[in-house]
Amino acid sequence: MLDIKQIRENPQLIQERLNSRSGKYDIAPILNLDKQQRELEGTRSQLQARSNEIGKTVGQKIKSGTDPKSPEIQDLRDEGNSVKTQLSELEPQEKALKAEIEQLLLALPNLPSEFTPLGTSEDDNQEVRRWGDEYLPENPKIIPHWEIGEKMGILNFERAVKVAQSRFVTLVGAGAALERALIQFMLKTQTEAGYVEVSPPLLVNTDALTGTGQLPKFAEESFKCADDELWLIPTAEVPVTNLYRGEILAAEELPIYHCAYTPCFRREAGSYGRDMRGLIRLHQFNKVELVKVVHPSSSFDELEKLVVNAEAILQALKLPYRVINLCTADLGFGATKTYDLEVWLPSSGKYREISSCSNCVDFQARRADIRFKEAGKKGTQFVHTLNGSGLAVGRTMAAILENYQQPDGTIKIPEVLQPFLGREVL
Repeated sequence: MLDIKQIRENPQLIQERLNSRSGKYDIAPILNLDKQQRELEGTRSQLQARSNEIGKTVGQKIKSGTDPKSPEIQDLRDEGNSVKTQLSELEPQEKALKAEIEQLLLALPNLPSEFTPLGTSEDDNQEVRRWGDEYLPENPKIIPHWEIGEKMGILNFERAVKVAQSRFVTLVGAGAALERALIQFMLKTQTEAGYVEVSPPLLVNTDALTGTGQLPKFAEESFKCADDELWLIPTAEVPVTNLYRGEILAAEELPIYHCAYTPCFRREAGSYGRDMRGLIRLHQFNKVELVKVVHPSSSFDELEKLVVNAEAILQALKLPYRVINLCTADLGFGATKTYDLEVWLPSSGKYREISSCSNCVDFQARRADIRFKEAGKKGTQFVHTLNGSGLAVGRTMAAILENYQQPDGTIKIPEVLQPFLGREVL
């Protein structure tokens, strides 16, 4: 959530930075309501001061001998009652204005950072680097991962539709084992890099989704329980970040690094017609997520380290990829700066997103009220939060099934996975 003080003091700058994003955002209604709320607050403060003054005056006069039933005292009391009536009318008005302002603030995305390139579409994203050209497959006839997976009997989409609907998959035999091996390898790699593994709830409350920015904007893309105020998580970023919601941490506790394997659930509203086949865009998929809670002074350095942690998985698997710095128009709702990692999928001849690593600065911390206090200093500050995939497991499997595909129809297993899987070839 954006700081209302920042909007009030720099309205033109805030509007310009919001305009650099995709979508239309207008801060004028917020400024108008904020002005009304502050005027009410000023009036209420004056009335409260007058009420206190009257009470003090009445007490002093009675103490000095004035008859409590005298006209003078009665006039003061009548004025005091009138002031209290006005206060009782103003307080709910001010409360309603604050609630309306908060709802408008919750609908605004984060501001792009000064390090985020300006752009009007994903075509303006900037490639930072590529890795692994020497590992590009030489096989000229790569079969799409869903075809080779179904042919080998390790991916079954038809039976998944039978028990659920489209955009679900059942992994069978070596397919299930390969996914499990990937999860184990990813968690091992990230815990060795300093992340503390957590296994969070897969159902979260509305406050949790609001805290990380999925609500209210992305309600239609989320799965909600019919009889409970609970939602299936779209990513482990939600429960892991919200572990600290409403807390004041000691500065010495920072930085906090967590990794978590979870299934993720998304309706993918508005994406029908895209990636209808295969493992790229499913309603349910597995992911290892990386989450950081850090001091504001280090968050952009922490983002660079986060990207390196995600890259380490692709490099160990020897999967060609590139790193993209997203432009303002392609940023996610809560991010101020984002790097996407895109893995090479030879069947389509394209790089496809496999990880998105973002710095949210204090955007989520304001929504979830996560602060820290430094010893010897007055007051508290909001932490900065970061998140990234380390990695999306299904997309990693798709990349392996294509990049490691042999002309005879077998799939070589990346060396680092062989100890987890117990075989060298599928």
